[in-house]
Amino acid sequence: MSDTEAGPVDETASQATDQVEPENPHAQSVLKLASAMLRMTLIFGTGTTVIAMIVFTIMYGMHGLLSALIGGAIAMASSLATIGVMRFCAAMDPMMVMAIVLGSYVFKVLVLLGLMTLAKHVGFIERYAFALTMLAAFIISAVGEMRAFQKTKIPTIIPATK
Repeated sequence: MSDTEAGPVDETASQATDQVEPENPHAQSVLKLASAMLRMTLIFGTGTTVIAMIVFTIMYGMHGLLSALIGGAIAMASSLATIGVMRFCAAMDPMMVMAIVLGSYVFKVLVLLGLMTLAKHVGFIERYAFALTMLAAFIISAVGEMRAFQKTKIPTIIPATK
């Protein structure tokens, strides 16, 4: 089949591929930080959850194991949600990124408190195993995120290009 048989070539599509948008240095920094935070969150959060599962299995048996597993999974999901929000809004203005991430963090804490309150009505959940695992995994994951921020080599001030 020749070019004439295939139909007209879309010139705007070929022009769009020729023009490459300049890379956003702010987005690169946010994505680099999000990757480092993901790594540390998985290491710190998973380790905390596993330790809590062992401790609460010894204390409460199978109900302690399930409660710690559920609490740790919820805390890890909330930490990963923050990193997902960072990745989603990385290309935005830095002040907007900060506002969105901090807003999502506050929302996440409120959701976690609500889940802790609702968990007391679930019969098979050991409240202390659930709450302490969730709290420990949440705090330790936040410490891991902070540690990742400290260790990641990203510029604090990125001069604007003219």
